[in-house]
Amino acid sequence: EKINVVNRAVGGTSSRTYLTQGHWDRVRAMLKPGDFVMMQFGHNDNGPAVTGRNSLKGVGTETLDVKNLTNHQSEVVLTFGGYLRKYVADTRAKGATPIICSLIPRKIWKGGKIVRNKDTHAGWAEQVAKAENVPFVDLNEIIAERYDALGPKKVDPLFGDAHTHTTAAGAELNAQCVVAGLKALTNDPLASYLKETTP
Repeated sequence: EKINVVNRAVGGTSSRTYLTQGHWDRVRAMLKPGDFVMMQFGHNDNGPAVTGRNSLKGVGTETLDVKNLTNHQSEVVLTFGGYLRKYVADTRAKGATPIICSLIPRKIWKGGKIVRNKDTHAGWAEQVAKAENVPFVDLNEIIAERYDALGPKKVDPLFGDAHTHTTAAGAELNAQCVVAGLKALTNDPLASYLKETTP
């Protein structure tokens, strides 16, 4: 009835640097059959690939050979979708279950609504999840809907800066949305570990 939750996220990493900086190798070494891996990337994947942090746009199989300006090493850069597919394949190879989440929305309003990222990273995450038959939690949409309902005055205190990083209260709201998103899945692999109601 219980599950051990371990947060291996590293602030400031992208789908690319989570791999190249060795974080994924450490996670993969710990994985056991029956484990679950929830993955979420996108906020740090924008910009030119040569800078050392950014993935290529899209979900295709194209690659780019670059000399990384950060460490001056040669590197083969994948698309955002290419990195997600690697994480999914590696997770399954360990007998674990992957779950893909889309990135949370930034606090950017347009026409009275929070801007979604369906045409970029949120949409690409969903495309990979569907193609790979992986459970998908659309946090970009779920949280944006909550923000829309609250309105700008109530959403402002949920952020500690202009539009990206949340306060503790904002993080709590996001965590509630993660659980709601998992519970809404048709076949939630974590269903037996989630309570019917939150305290």
